[in-house]
Amino acid sequence: MSDREALRIEFLKAAGLADAARDPLPGDASTRRYERLTTTDGRRFMLMDQAASAESPPADPAWTPERRKAEGWNATARLSAGRIEAFAAVAAHLKSLGLSAPEIVAVDAVAGLAVLEDFGDDLFARVIEDGVAEEPLYLAAVEALATLHSVPAPEVLTGAAGDWPLLAYDETALQGGADLFVEWMPKFDPALSFDEAAVVAWIAAWAPVVARGAAGATVMAHRDYHAENLIRLGGEGATMVGMIDFQDAVRAHPSWDLHSLLQDARRDVPPELEAKALDHYFSLRPHVDRAEFMQDYAGLAALNEARILGIFARLIVRDGKPRYRNFMPRMWAHLNANLQKPGLETVRAWFETHVPEGSRK
Repeated sequence: MSDREALRIEFLKAAGLADAARDPLPGDASTRRYERLTTTDGRRFMLMDQAASAESPPADPAWTPERRKAEGWNATARLSAGRIEAFAAVAAHLKSLGLSAPEIVAVDAVAGLAVLEDFGDDLFARVIEDGVAEEPLYLAAVEALATLHSVPAPEVLTGAAGDWPLLAYDETALQGGADLFVEWMPKFDPALSFDEAAVVAWIAAWAPVVARGAAGATVMAHRDYHAENLIRLGGEGATMVGMIDFQDAVRAHPSWDLHSLLQDARRDVPPELEAKALDHYFSLRPHVDRAEFMQDYAGLAALNEARILGIFARLIVRDGKPRYRNFMPRMWAHLNANLQKPGLETVRAWFETHVPEGSRK
């Protein structure tokens, strides 16, 4: 028995769940793992297991951009490193707004273990595949975002495992994400090669998008808000949207979660549904300047798509996960479409100069 398994057993014993059946769930692209727990009387919970030592440290709010880059990717991008206390604090904030996040049944942040309420298996993506109408689900997801965006994002969140800083998705994090494209795509696609001048031009091209995104970082963003991280619960409207995998939440531009939802890497969202969902969002937030918002929506969506392409290239090349190749054409389609939008002329010119058309699909 490994030391980690012994720690899990002791934690479950202390939580009164020593006799629960344990069924591991399939892993994702992270170092986190989950098990479904089923008690002898049929109750179900989720065991979240994320050792704090498994990743580079999260950013300290006082660290400079240079210090963050020196400490590693989690600090640069302001990721939580999967910390249990981050998940618990974000969950508490969501629940305070009447939104649906799992209850924290038991937690040991030092050990990196928590027992959560089990929301079940009805991921939006799966129930849509089974024939459930997608429009009501997406409109409900938009309603949940409108609720989340109705209050300013606090700087510190408090949950069952203590306080957690809600850091801004700032220039360093945004540009660092975009830079994954120029770092990893040449390792994936032999047709690509970016010299120092090309990288300098890349950073300059994105600078206005990055500045606007950082300046608009006013709401809490889930940061990975899409149909694989939303679970259909009972009821209707915002409360039927069960949120998971939100431990990397940040203060960000309110468009971030919207384009993550509506320009999904993993499934096609029909353009007419994207348009209807955006209309619904603006109807719920009528004070928002739609033209300004949509300029940022297109710019940050394009940046995110470049970031995700870089991540997929890294997963394929470094981590030996070829299945992510299947998602890349969809991301290229979204990116190519967004590059035609006003305000992205310089970024579009960079791609036309440095990325052959055959590599943009």
